[in-house]
Amino acid sequence: MSKEVVLMADVQGLGAQGEVVRVAEGYARNYLLPRNLAAPVTEGTRRKLEKARKVREEQEVQELESAQGLVKSIEQVSCTIPVKTGEGGKLFGSVTVPDIVSALKAQGVEVDKHQVDLPEPIRELGVFNIPIKVHPKVQATLKIWVVEE
Repeated sequence: MSKEVVLMADVQGLGAQGEVVRVAEGYARNYLLPRNLAAPVTEGTRRKLEKARKVREEQEVQELESAQGLVKSIEQVSCTIPVKTGEGGKLFGSVTVPDIVSALKAQGVEVDKHQVDLPEPIRELGVFNIPIKVHPKVQATLKIWVVEE
C-alpha cells in the first residue's frame, strides 16, 4: 500500500520541498510525518507550501540586492597592506585572509573570512585582485596593494 504526501523539506533520495511523492504508508506514518518532513496531500498543505515558497523568494531577492550593494562598496575601495620586508623585497611572513578582512574592516566594509577566496597566502610585493564571494550568485573583486612598511 502506498500513500501520497507533500514534502515539506528536502528529503535525500526522495525529492525536494513541495513535491508530491508516493511512499509506503509505514514510511510516511513512522518517519516522514512525525519529523514534519511531509504532510498529507490537502489543499491547505498546498497553500502553506505556496506561501512559504513566496516568502523564500522574497528573502532571496532581498539578499541578492544587499549583496549587489556590498559588491559596489567592495569594488570602490582598494586596500594597502604594509608588510615588513627583508633584503631584495622578500616578505617576513605572508598576507593571509585575516589580514585582508581587517584591512577591509578599516575601510568600513564588513566581510566574513569565508567569503574571501584566497587559495594561498600572498608572499610577494605587488598589486593583487582578490575575488570575494558575497553571495552564491554574486562575486566582487578587491584590489590589494602589498607594499613595504
